[in-house]
Amino acid sequence: MIKHNYPGKFIVIEGLDGSGKSAQIELLVNFLEEIGRKVILTKEPTIDSEAGKKIKQVLIGEVKIEPLELQSLYVQDRKEHLEKKVIPALKEGKFVVSSRYAFSTFAYGASDGLDMDLLIKMNEQFLLPDLTIIIDVLPESCILRIESRGEPKELFEKKEKLTKVNEFYKKMPEMFENVIIINGERTIPEVFEEMKKILNKFNFIEQK
Repeated sequence: MIKHNYPGKFIVIEGLDGSGKSAQIELLVNFLEEIGRKVILTKEPTIDSEAGKKIKQVLIGEVKIEPLELQSLYVQDRKEHLEKKVIPALKEGKFVVSSRYAFSTFAYGASDGLDMDLLIKMNEQFLLPDLTIIIDVLPESCILRIESRGEPKELFEKKEKLTKVNEFYKKMPEMFENVIIINGERTIPEVFEEMKKILNKFNFIEQK
């Protein structure tokens, strides 16, 4: 993946379904805005592109396709996402906070039996985030949280799947720069305190 030289910062929050990403992202965006950063909040897959819309149909079980075709859709959606939203914001010096990015598709795709090297190659021309935080939560805990929502389980929200995905997530810091795993089996404030320490370590939160 490619490092960028834009004035903005690209931060990605990753984790299993039910890992608490949404709560941490909300805290992160509010915190960055409070210290004077201009923030763009986004997520993958998007709901804007045709590829993104088809991905959603696959995830909720309306459409069935082969794993490699699904990954091709993610690549199409990601290309449009970067070109239309992420890169323009980075050029303007904004902080872009994304819920999920390529690392999700690496982990979930590999758990489907696809070759990790192939998945990485499919995304090699895309931006490397300035910081990726993976929130590590046990699959059992994630399942309980998902079930507590009272919503139908999406394609990937099954214990066996989440266990495999978690194993691949844990390999990411060894494979890519700027990827950090934090323990999500704590209270929301405790997890966010660690996130703030990481932001400070990366020199993202000096007061302006």
